[in-house]
Amino acid sequence: MGEEISLGFSTCPNDTFIFYPMVHGRIDTGGLTFRERLADVEELNRMALRGELDVTKVSCHALGRLLGDYCLLRSGGALGRGCGPLVVARERMRMEDLRGGKIAVPGRLTTAFLFLCLYDPGFEGDAIPMPFYRIMESVKRGEADAGLIIHEGRFTYPLYGLTEVMDLGKWWEEKTGLPIPLGGIVAKRSLGTERIRRIERLIAEAIGYCRSHPGEPMRYIRMHAQEMSDEVVRRHIDLYVNEFSSDVGEEGRRAVETLMVKARERGLLPDTDMPVFC
Repeated sequence: MGEEISLGFSTCPNDTFIFYPMVHGRIDTGGLTFRERLADVEELNRMALRGELDVTKVSCHALGRLLGDYCLLRSGGALGRGCGPLVVARERMRMEDLRGGKIAVPGRLTTAFLFLCLYDPGFEGDAIPMPFYRIMESVKRGEADAGLIIHEGRFTYPLYGLTEVMDLGKWWEEKTGLPIPLGGIVAKRSLGTERIRRIERLIAEAIGYCRSHPGEPMRYIRMHAQEMSDEVVRRHIDLYVNEFSSDVGEEGRRAVETLMVKARERGLLPDTDMPVFC
């Protein structure tokens, strides 16, 4: 029997697309058996902080608090352009109009929340954390003045009668010229360099497999994305599984490390000498 590795990832189509071949034996894993654990990214962040998973998807915000025990892989992450979090509300307004109001956020460890605090630290105290899938309905009902939305919310918020207040991803791109570092796959440093490199290569191979067999993982993806239309699923995958997914490259590496530096400078992440990447 092969060595078992606990593997955490979200129910979002980009993650289930990427990891389908590894958890269903569609590629040769070289004796490694991956035990999947699917959860909301904020729950995965908390599980990683407790050291419960060997390899897992986390937000880049949480990554900055995990570097003592985990390092970031170069494959499988969520980086890109035009894919950042949006602030939405029931009516047109400026970000300044939201100061002192209630903003529904998808968790305090999400990168979306980190971007909001980097834009204006004053919003940190206005946040109401809740699962990301509840945010738009909460804003629609008036339980929050605005919502910080992620994932497929980019495509579906108009269905709730909401309007965009600000695109924080666009703000980041204009400010830095770099892609938006949303999340990544981390591995416990205790796994050792050889095993970590194997896992990194397997993730890249899994992405290649699904790109060559795009219809095959759809049943698995749909099982975990039941409330999304096929069109939204396709757009989600096309946006988040991109040129940075198999290998973040130099530009992706700079994006993640720049976010770490800027957040530390603002006191939003702890200082550390541990390297980000494995």
